[in-house]
Amino acid sequence: MKHTGLITIVKSAVKWGLPLYLFTFLPLNASAQVSYGYLSYERAICAMPEYADMQSNIEQLREQYANETKRAEEEFNKKYEEFLEGQTTFAPAIYSKRQSELQELMEKNIAFKQEARRLLNSAEAAAIKPLKERLNGAIEKIANERGFAFVLNTDGDACPYINPAMGVNIEDEVINNLNVTR
Repeated sequence: MKHTGLITIVKSAVKWGLPLYLFTFLPLNASAQVSYGYLSYERAICAMPEYADMQSNIEQLREQYANETKRAEEEFNKKYEEFLEGQTTFAPAIYSKRQSELQELMEKNIAFKQEARRLLNSAEAAAIKPLKERLNGAIEKIANERGFAFVLNTDGDACPYINPAMGVNIEDEVINNLNVTR
């Protein structure tokens, strides 16, 4: 429990201390003003032509897993209904065997759902990786050309306010760069 408090203090120090340090100790006179860019990473990646193809492929995979899950559930439901209809007439050994089969089938279905979710997440991560690499390359290129010290990602309310006189919105420029350098 004592470590939780220390972690909170360290996170707070990084969250508030780093920006304070950057803007306090970096020279801010007119000749040495720090310039930076900002953009919505999510909007930029969604604007990439390849993003729609990637989403379509992931959706097809998602549908395949959903269809297989539905098929397995229907199979289980059918066997369960048969079990319920005949349970009063089954010999004890048959009753026990069918009950075990249902339990095993249910466990396999649960395991499949978990594995499908893991595989789908893995496929999404693998599919988005080259898009992120390309986007990061475009951001780096534009930041270097313009002499930016850094580029902020405005997603997730990370930057509730950015002074337009100090920062430059490079979102459209990045999107145009991505569409030109395909």
